[in-house]
Amino acid sequence: MIRVLLAEDQALLRGALAALLGMESDIEVVAAAADGESAWRELQRLKPDVLLTDIEMPGLTGLELAQRIQRHALPVQVVVITTFARAGFLRRALDAGVRGYLLKDAPAEQLAEALRQVHRGGRAIDPQLALEAWGEADPLSDRERQALRLAGEGLSAGEIAQRLNLSHGTVRNYLSEAIGKLGVGNRIEAYRLARQKGWL
Repeated sequence: MIRVLLAEDQALLRGALAALLGMESDIEVVAAAADGESAWRELQRLKPDVLLTDIEMPGLTGLELAQRIQRHALPVQVVVITTFARAGFLRRALDAGVRGYLLKDAPAEQLAEALRQVHRGGRAIDPQLALEAWGEADPLSDRERQALRLAGEGLSAGEIAQRLNLSHGTVRNYLSEAIGKLGVGNRIEAYRLARQKGWL
């Protein structure tokens, strides 16, 4: 039996995925979390075989969750299911040890098969995305990415500093580094370009 923890912030989709996987005789959804932090707590409590996670979630994204799993060397395989058909996301996911990367518009039977494949120690990655992923490298550091994501949400440098427990000057440095690396004029353009490339 493959024990799966599901992390997806949209309630309707979370329920649909749980119901879909519940129809498989060899897959059991042990819990369904609505955000990254609660998924992290459930991971430690339930120790599932596979985490099936979205990327965009409040608090802790699916990729940040995968990075945390990798840092703590938890024995759980990660499969990402997302609407983001962007090579930058896949590349970051692979760097974080993700074993599966599927798009939400993939056929339903592909999902169960991907979970089985990953559980057996293999990979399940959208082939077209896999080809694109090795094109352009992500130039942003984790801190630059965090600062830029919050700037894109409309927070000021002072508010970002408070949120990330950094000084105002450090946040301004991260933002100007990101702007420089992306070759754009301001933080909003940097946010848009980084998001378009799948680097946020």
